Amino acid sequence: MSSANYDDPFLQVQADVLSTLDITRPLFTSYLRIRSLISSPSSPELAQARSELETNLQDLSTDLQDLVESVRAAEKDPFRYGLDVEEVGRRRRLVEEVGGEIEDMREELLKAVAGAHVNGGGMGLPSPSAFDAEAPDEDEYAAFEQQRQVEIMHEQDEALDGVFKTVGNLREQAHVMGRELEEQGEMLDEVDTLTDRLGGKLQGGMKKITTIIRKNEGMLRVLEPT
Repeated sequence: MSSANYDDPFLQVQADVLSTLDITRPLFTSYLRIRSLISSPSSPELAQARSELETNLQDLSTDLQDLVESVRAAEKDPFRYGLDVEEVGRRRRLVEEVGGEIEDMREELLKAVAGAHVNGGGMGLPSPSAFDAEAPDEDEYAAFEQQRQVEIMHEQDEALDGVFKTVGNLREQAHVMGRELEEQGEMLDEVDTLTDRLGGKLQGGMKKITTIIRKNEGMLRVLEPT
């Protein structure tokens, strides 16, 4: 890698993305573990894990947008940035892989907590507190709080869904850039082939000209008076 590449903005953002991704993966694993153990979406521990994960995913989405813009610019004229076709392809694949991993995490965030139900729908004998005069008010308050937590999570899902729609668009753009890059590679191959053909014809023409010149020089020598 040349020294100029150390100042390449893509490589700098790539390092940030990979570092953030290394931090986000354990957060994602922790979120899944907590979600599998609790039965209420209003769990403070789950909310904290979800909030940390969402923050990191939003940061990743922002950095991914920068990477896509960089790849898009390099794809138009790789040699201007000191890149070859293989390096541009590697960068495009990185964008696709990171985008895919972020999208997978997003899909898990949108899943409802398993077994989360509003209290009061179960079967069996009622608890003694059900006969207490103040119990209905407490039950109503608990149900209201749980419903409110569900609504908040739904609002967060909608906001996060907007962020990851952008990620989906970025992945699609990466696929389009890949196809365009392949087409440019084919065009470059055709140009190389045509250049080789023209070079061969030019060499043949130069040989013919040289032969004609030599013949003319011989004829001039014969015609010169002795």
